[in-house]
Amino acid sequence: MPNSSTSAGAVDALAVANRLRPALLRIHRYLRGEAHELGVTSTQASLLGAIQRAGGIGLGELASQEHMSAPTLVGHIDKLQARGLLERARSDPNDRRRVTLNLTLAGEGVLKTLRERRTAWLAARLETLAPEALAAVEAAIEPLSQLVRRDA
Repeated sequence: MPNSSTSAGAVDALAVANRLRPALLRIHRYLRGEAHELGVTSTQASLLGAIQRAGGIGLGELASQEHMSAPTLVGHIDKLQARGLLERARSDPNDRRRVTLNLTLAGEGVLKTLRERRTAWLAARLETLAPEALAAVEAAIEPLSQLVRRDA
């Protein structure tokens, strides 16, 4: 129902948000489950993706980018390294403070498998939609992407 600040026929952002949020949360919950089946948390999967996109990223940069405290990040990085999914390296042997992160082949494999499984799960559900509904979802991708762009 539109609020008093919207004109007749205008879409109320709060009403859309109230309807969209639960759907996005449920989709996220299902997709997150795929990560757990591969032995990583959704946060760890997100970190693997961020490290892959910015190979050689430093701990401080990654913490800032992912909006995490350094101690929380280091805990996740320690676990991922212990599983052999990433490696720490010193980019400058004279600066022991600067540590860079890169995925191992195993980390690349986990991330690839995770993406394939998540895409397959989502594609299977999208295939159940009527063509008009699928077209509406496709049309919503760009506006939704604008909401979460890092530079926004």
